[in-house]
Amino acid sequence: SPFHPPPHSTLLPFPAGTLSLSRQEAALSGAGSAPTAGSAPGMKAAQQLMKVFVTRRIPNEGLRVLSESGICNIQQWDSDEPVPKEELLKGIAGAHGLYCMLTDKIDDEVLQAAGPNLKVISTLSVGFDHLSVEEIKKRGIRVGYTPDVLTDATAELTVALLLTTSRRLVEATEEVKNGGWTSWKPLWMCGYGLAGSTVGIVGLGRIGLAIAQRLKPFGVKKFFYAGRQARPDAADQIKGEYVSLNTLAEESDFVIISCSFSPQTKGMCNGGLFSKMKKTAVLINTSRGAVVNQDDLYRALTTGQIAAAGLDVTVPEPLPTDHPLLSLKNCVILPHIGSATYATRNTMSVLTANNILAGLKGQPMPSELKL
Repeated sequence: SPFHPPPHSTLLPFPAGTLSLSRQEAALSGAGSAPTAGSAPGMKAAQQLMKVFVTRRIPNEGLRVLSESGICNIQQWDSDEPVPKEELLKGIAGAHGLYCMLTDKIDDEVLQAAGPNLKVISTLSVGFDHLSVEEIKKRGIRVGYTPDVLTDATAELTVALLLTTSRRLVEATEEVKNGGWTSWKPLWMCGYGLAGSTVGIVGLGRIGLAIAQRLKPFGVKKFFYAGRQARPDAADQIKGEYVSLNTLAEESDFVIISCSFSPQTKGMCNGGLFSKMKKTAVLINTSRGAVVNQDDLYRALTTGQIAAAGLDVTVPEPLPTDHPLLSLKNCVILPHIGSATYATRNTMSVLTANNILAGLKGQPMPSELKL
């Protein structure tokens, strides 16, 4: 790719596989070869260290926090791709800490493989539906996660996706490339603007509020929001009105999904909801893919029930390349990049590492999920 990371960036220049502590230290310090296997000081130190298994290649900043703590024997699946289940089961055996991603299903089988040493799981995400919370709670394992730090990046991406979808930017770019741009035409490539519009936000939490604050300067006329309860303090900042989900669907020009995933929100955006939306409405989802019934969405988009949709999250992820939604010009799908800025991912990696260290030491975590 011609888009290179900045010089301070993050990727470790090693092939896929397990990266040991000594190799990490060499990589981070710039030292030469690792200490000889079996040397007495190295063996003694390793016995005193607590094993932490890292399930993916992560920013150097996060690894540095772990390695410089002096209490971790780090083992890592050193690849950009998810760790295979069998390697996860091997890697977590005997671990005191697990540094995982939202793509890692941490279920009973994984927890059994870890054994009784496991004290803390820290996930590089704000979502935690990949964790078997009840099983983790039964074992007395603490959980760290990364709320707050990805709010700005996700809100920015949501606005970008909304504008890309409503103003048909992907479709327009393709027309430039394939020769469809023959001249300026009064009605060609027209989309929907934000000025004077009504925006409905499902889930006015940290991210939902940040999205609304960024949209307000575009001249949005009215904000509605729906959720489990009214949030007057947040709503006051955008002059938002708390309404039912049905009212939000009926009245909004743009419907933005930024709620958390739960049994109550699973499949919430379905044919019944789409039937209440305006034919000119645009749906944007940057929360979790399972909140939207994708079969119903396909029908809504192909029958003119709603105008367009933009998704940063899908079921499954990645979405198969032959999925019907990918055949539609009025559906923009991104590969779950809501938090994908260099600064945000670096900050997330450090917070995840600090959560691990606090859990290993029995100290308060910077961001602990209360089970």
